[in-house]
Amino acid sequence: MDARMKITDVTGPYREPRELVFSYDYSIQRASWPTAQAVRVKVAIPEELDVLRSRILGTITGTPGQQLMISKFLSRHIADEKMRIAETDGMLSERRDKVVAPFTGPLAHLFSRLDAWAVEQRDSLRAEIKTLVGL
Repeated sequence: MDARMKITDVTGPYREPRELVFSYDYSIQRASWPTAQAVRVKVAIPEELDVLRSRILGTITGTPGQQLMISKFLSRHIADEKMRIAETDGMLSERRDKVVAPFTGPLAHLFSRLDAWAVEQRDSLRAEIKTLVGL
């Protein structure tokens, strides 16, 4: 039986109340599941987004609108990569709704994989941001 995960929908970003995170809601489906399941992926603003933004772009300036577009673009790509990491680690294998928390605290060991992805994808992400925002 085909056990591959398929992402059927993504919504967000949402700003979580009382947390410094952006979250995205994914709907995932496997052939063996009768219905899709929800996965909320949280991207910590200071510990993940800001750190990876500086790794990818260095110190950049721009208008507040450009900064907002960059944050939205990068947080979505970070959330997508966190989904891949969670799938690889088997965190999404059970048929139930799930939250992929920020890669801090108990999940801090996963941040190194996210960081390695950011370094590996730096040039392509920079090019996409340059096209999108004009920086």
